[in-house]
Amino acid sequence: MIGDIHQRVTRSSVNSLAFFSHSAYVASFEPRDVSHALFDPNWVNAMHEELENFERNHVWDLVKPPPNCRPIGIKWVFKNKQGEDGMVVWNKARLVAQDFCQKEGIDYEETFAPVARLEAIRILLAFAASKGFKLQQMDVNSAFLNGFIEEEVYVRQPPGFESARFSDRVYKLRKALYGLKQAPRAWYARLKSFLLKSGFVMGSVDKTLFLLSRGGDTLIVRIYVDDIIFGGSSHALVSSFAKQMSREFEMSLIGELQFFLGLQIKQGLEGTFVHQAKYTRDILKKFNMGDSKPMTTPISTNTALDADEDGEAVDQKEFRGMIGSLLYLTATRPNIQFVVCLCARYQASPRTYLKFTPELGLWYSSGSSLSLRGFSDADHAGCQIDRKSTSGTCQLLGTSLVSWSSHKQASVSLSTTKRVHSCR
Repeated sequence: MIGDIHQRVTRSSVNSLAFFSHSAYVASFEPRDVSHALFDPNWVNAMHEELENFERNHVWDLVKPPPNCRPIGIKWVFKNKQGEDGMVVWNKARLVAQDFCQKEGIDYEETFAPVARLEAIRILLAFAASKGFKLQQMDVNSAFLNGFIEEEVYVRQPPGFESARFSDRVYKLRKALYGLKQAPRAWYARLKSFLLKSGFVMGSVDKTLFLLSRGGDTLIVRIYVDDIIFGGSSHALVSSFAKQMSREFEMSLIGELQFFLGLQIKQGLEGTFVHQAKYTRDILKKFNMGDSKPMTTPISTNTALDADEDGEAVDQKEFRGMIGSLLYLTATRPNIQFVVCLCARYQASPRTYLKFTPELGLWYSSGSSLSLRGFSDADHAGCQIDRKSTSGTCQLLGTSLVSWSSHKQASVSLSTTKRVHSCR
């Protein structure tokens, strides 16, 4: 046992400290395992904080294991939280259940929980910009620990913090634990119940959208697991909601929406700009492309690529990592949608274009209307292998681009006529 879990060195807020100052409170490395973390006081402090969250939320009880009990293992997961500038601002130690040990019908039943789509988040950003809302964000501290579970689940004692007196005992869970299969569903059920009791109305189609109308003013709340975006036409209504949430749940962040799911968001009087400059630089560094030759355009739409059967083989794991990283970058970069999908199809890598344009993104004007428009187009037999066509679509909320796609059609086109569709 590394000390008493109720005694720790209080860690000062690092957001307002200079680099040389906050480095004394935050470790810059991520431990390989718990034995590595126990040698650093900052990570020990972070683990104490996690265990204190368990105590405050009454997550579990230390009990004697019942007959035929097969407790689920738990492990520590360590992650450095970075700010928009890439500086480490927080050491997060989290206890995670090893869900591969769970058995359906015994340890869990239902697991599904709705999650907001990126298209829905972009629509909210465009809508808020059009209406002049200033969007806020909040992060619930250890959100999953607030969700109640119905099943009888036992877990082992946390590694490095086993009780010396009761080493043979296990923890019986009252609430959900990160890693449990039913944890996201339990947290969503708790939050949904609270919002509905507070007078919100849940979206009929999108179950992560909640609306509150009061005296002619409107408050919009969007949920993405434990991250919450909210904004409204009344500052008093927004402030009241933030205080209400703080009384019900422990918050680790409440402030203006700036950095969300890797998206950098700048809200101004004239509109909102969304980009992924930091993410772009990170993936260039990750795949050693920082010295690649810049290009002004990703690829010509009339470029014909086919499979290179005689070429040198590439590392499949690294290649798939590149494609996955680029696919997430298309969340704010519709200009690379076509070439990324082409790379995924033909195993080619557009490794030079991103270095030239890391700051590109989406602009949502405050003067935009809310009329919905959509466009689609397709080439003819663009694929050199199977002669299938590639379709492209885009949807705009006024002048704000909120959704787009580029994909190869499932069947072979027999007509040479090119059609452009527009719908309202």
